[in-house]
Amino acid sequence: MGLFKKLQDGISGAMPSTDPDAVKAQQRAVGIDTASFGGPSNAPVADDDPIWAPIQGIDLATYARVAKVAQGQGVTDEAGMAAVAQAEGLDPAAFDAAAKGWIERMGQNMAVGQKFRQHLDAS
Repeated sequence: MGLFKKLQDGISGAMPSTDPDAVKAQQRAVGIDTASFGGPSNAPVADDDPIWAPIQGIDLATYARVAKVAQGQGVTDEAGMAAVAQAEGLDPAAFDAAAKGWIERMGQNMAVGQKFRQHLDAS
């Protein structure tokens, strides 16, 4: 094996992972929580954590489903979201409060945004 091959293998093995889950795992392993730097926490969240509690009776899966419908209709404003929520059988005022609450929770912990994305993609 040549010198350059050895160097290349050494460098590629030392390159940090670009996989977001691997990066978060590495950060947790060394005790880094992004909340310490003003961002949302990357700490794991238990399934029974209050962060998953429905807001105004609207759980995260329902919020994601309505968001997917709105996305498909090209909705880009709150009035449009209210109309979609109503068409989906939800109270527009409750949906507005839930949307704001879920967005706030996503800002608190990355796990909420990741779970939202999973529900959105599955819708």
